[in-house]
Amino acid sequence: MRDSGGAPGGWPQPARRSRGFIHGLLTLLPALTLLVPAGTAQTVGTMPGTLRYGSGLLDIPVASVLPHMAFTATWSGFRVSVAETVVPDDPGATVPPDRRFERWFSDGSLALGLFGRLEVGTSLQHFAGADRGGKVLGTFGRLALIRPRGHGLGLAAGFRHLTSPSFGDESGEVQPNRLGYPDWRVTREAAADGKFGGNFSPYLVATALLPGVAAGPATHDVTLHLGWGGGLFSAGPELDFYQDANSGGIFGGAAIHYGLGGGRLLNLMADFNGFDANAGVQLDLGGVRLGAFALGLQHDGTSTFRSRKFGLLGSVVFCGGRRTLCRGERKPAPDTVTLPAPPPDTVVIVRETAAGVTEAPEGTPETLCLATGKGVEVRVTTAGDTLVGPSWASIGELRPGLVFAGSYAGDRAWFIADEPVRFEDRLYAGTGGDMRLNCDEIVRVGEYAGVPVFADRSAEPPLENVHVPRRPGIWRTYRHR
Repeated sequence: MRDSGGAPGGWPQPARRSRGFIHGLLTLLPALTLLVPAGTAQTVGTMPGTLRYGSGLLDIPVASVLPHMAFTATWSGFRVSVAETVVPDDPGATVPPDRRFERWFSDGSLALGLFGRLEVGTSLQHFAGADRGGKVLGTFGRLALIRPRGHGLGLAAGFRHLTSPSFGDESGEVQPNRLGYPDWRVTREAAADGKFGGNFSPYLVATALLPGVAAGPATHDVTLHLGWGGGLFSAGPELDFYQDANSGGIFGGAAIHYGLGGGRLLNLMADFNGFDANAGVQLDLGGVRLGAFALGLQHDGTSTFRSRKFGLLGSVVFCGGRRTLCRGERKPAPDTVTLPAPPPDTVVIVRETAAGVTEAPEGTPETLCLATGKGVEVRVTTAGDTLVGPSWASIGELRPGLVFAGSYAGDRAWFIADEPVRFEDRLYAGTGGDMRLNCDEIVRVGEYAGVPVFADRSAEPPLENVHVPRRPGIWRTYRHR
């Protein structure tokens, strides 16, 4: 159930803030990423949930979508308390001069992910009788055009559609508003300089997934989002009670996703939906989410729309492909946290010139990604030698004493026979080619026959590809049949 607020014609009209304020706010949102200590980048299994339109930040969409057959059910609600003079969802009713308009409004939504590319759902926003606006139902969808792999960019297009509230013929064609509840004053003809259209809201949004910085035991990823939309993202700039400034449909936000271990994830987020600056926190307890938020932080309280509102959110995320609750992060295996120390003879070799002076390093620096999930620096000479250790000795000179940390598949019978890998009750076949991987872009997800199994940090369950270390620095990718 929802409400809107408006200032009657007798109210003083506050001066509109300039658009520069809005664009400045959009610029400042990414600064949220600098307000917390950094950790180590990690896989974010699912985005937090919006108040009523599936995954995303509080009131803006993002470029990622729910994993295939992942299903969410979300409830959210907020409280309005403002010196209103009319009852927005009851035409003709007024608030006594010595009282405030106070009400709790809530929403429900259901969302489903399909093929790792599409997210669709429905919102349930109002169930009062016709005298208070009737029912307001919604549908929404988002198609991931470019999915953010690793630490990269994503792009998505989507829409939100809401039915119109109905107060009777005397109210005209009432339109849904950005807060989701009926307001009999927000009609299609309400805007003096143009029609108010809130039924259909198309949008395009881009997302950047950035790694954290190793600086402590906590882990986090950072996401930045920027987009443009029509409908409720831009409608209503002519109505003073509805807005004090708008961005013309531009919206944006930033979030920090903290991995707490055990499938738990803490999301800190802020967004701007074209009219309101919002902020909130969501705690994902392995598929069960609890959150608190504040809407309209920059508003002065002169109307229901232009006031600060505080609320709560609860959500359940179910991964249909795995028949269990979706976890907010991929839990790494213990040896990706505590690594075995390399043998002493890989680091204590000394090579000196005839004059007794250590030779300068030669060759091109490279990093080998080991089966431990950590990289080791080597140098490759023009002659093809690989140099390791503080003295940059040739691997050929050090064998057989040189041993790299980790377990590798190269000499395993199942690997030599090109047998499929079984992981999480799914079979994966080898793609046939060796490759080098960046340790910063993969994360350990388990093991097979004593050899660790890794996946891309951005991959969502169920996994389409897994990576197995063949030998130090060389990997083999296996694809789900």
